Amino acid sequence: MPRRRQFLGYLPLALTTGMVGTAILGSRQARAAAMLGEQEPQALKLGYMADSSRVDPQKYPSHKPSQTCANCQLYQGDASSAAGGCVLFGGKDVAAKGWCSAWEQG
Repeated sequence: MPRRRQFLGYLPLALTTGMVGTAILGSRQARAAAMLGEQEPQALKLGYMADSSRVDPQKYPSHKPSQTCANCQLYQGDASSAAGGCVLFGGKDVAAKGWCSAWEQG
């Protein structure tokens, strides 16, 4: 009988842990799906490139190789992460190695 009571005592904890784990994994997958594409209208308007080294210097003469999304003032991700949010692109993530014409010293 004590084993049954122990099991029933741990059941709410196990269910809660399972639901929290599912929510965390689900949000990671949703976030990965929210990467900004270079061909999206807002990205095209600002000249966003996922790799700063591919920026056309003729089209964007103000671009410098050291400028990336990761060191931009508008970037909301961690400096060590591969991608993060950007104020300009709403709920979409940008590549940390990316660049756009709205780059501001961070």
